[in-house]
Amino acid sequence: METLLTALRACAEPTRMRLLALAARGAFCVVEFTEILGQSQPRLSRHLRLLGEAGLLAREREGANVWFALPPADSHAGALARAILARLPDDDPVLVADRRHAARVLAERARAASDSFRRSGADWDEMRALDLPATAVEHALLALLPDRGIGRLLDIGTGTGRLLELLAPRVDTALGIDASRAMLALARARLAKPGLSHCAVRQADMYRLPLGDAGYDLVVLHMVLHHAEDPASVLAEAARVLKPGGRLVVVDLAPHDPAATARLAFRWPGFTDPHMAELTRAAGLHPAPALAVPGALETRLWPALRGAALSAPQTALLDTQS
Repeated sequence: METLLTALRACAEPTRMRLLALAARGAFCVVEFTEILGQSQPRLSRHLRLLGEAGLLAREREGANVWFALPPADSHAGALARAILARLPDDDPVLVADRRHAARVLAERARAASDSFRRSGADWDEMRALDLPATAVEHALLALLPDRGIGRLLDIGTGTGRLLELLAPRVDTALGIDASRAMLALARARLAKPGLSHCAVRQADMYRLPLGDAGYDLVVLHMVLHHAEDPASVLAEAARVLKPGGRLVVVDLAPHDPAATARLAFRWPGFTDPHMAELTRAAGLHPAPALAVPGALETRLWPALRGAALSAPQTALLDTQS
């Protein structure tokens, strides 16, 4: 009972309630909260500390910034925070103004991240840069997965967070990890849309995931493995965090002429089905039939299951004309 009372007391203050409502739209740092609410950083830092101590806000350090968001929806604290926020009227003028200011801050965040990529000459959208059929690949991924009730999703190398957005209606909670702060800024801007408060991102190394064993029902590696110096180690980490019966899906390119991807600094010029089957088996997973998506460069989807064998690996061709 004391835990519940502490949480209720923590949010029983106008500014703290406004902070919670903003956090329901995605992660924000203290500087962004000060811009949105027009209050001093020391004052807001105190409110954020109280909400964090009550368990109503999750805190994640990333370089010089600390990001604040609601706890996972499948946690007791996350469920309580969302239940409290559900009682707030959407048309409250203060909250409406906060949302308007937040939209401006998020737009500026996304612009700054995009500018950083342009200054470095990088392209944050590999699918677009290589003229790959992104929509067809997404449809193929959706076809591999249940329509609902997937549980917990981990997107390794989340980039702009597009897969989190795509799979959000099918999962209970979703976490995207990426090593790039600029990418995470783009992802956070995307995840600030309504209906995505159960999705979050954090900075992490795919070789050393800061996550416990057997915690996720689905792990996705989308256009990531070709950048890995050691794909086997990445897949071993992905397998480690999968629950028994959990599913891994690797989306990457089939073998191709390295010249086609030279400007994007690929470490591997695609993967064959036998090579991917070998890698997933070495990680303790059972490979399933692969799916091929035709395009300027052929994209393949390799599913694998932890803890139970599926049918023997083979390749199916996705008909992108239908």
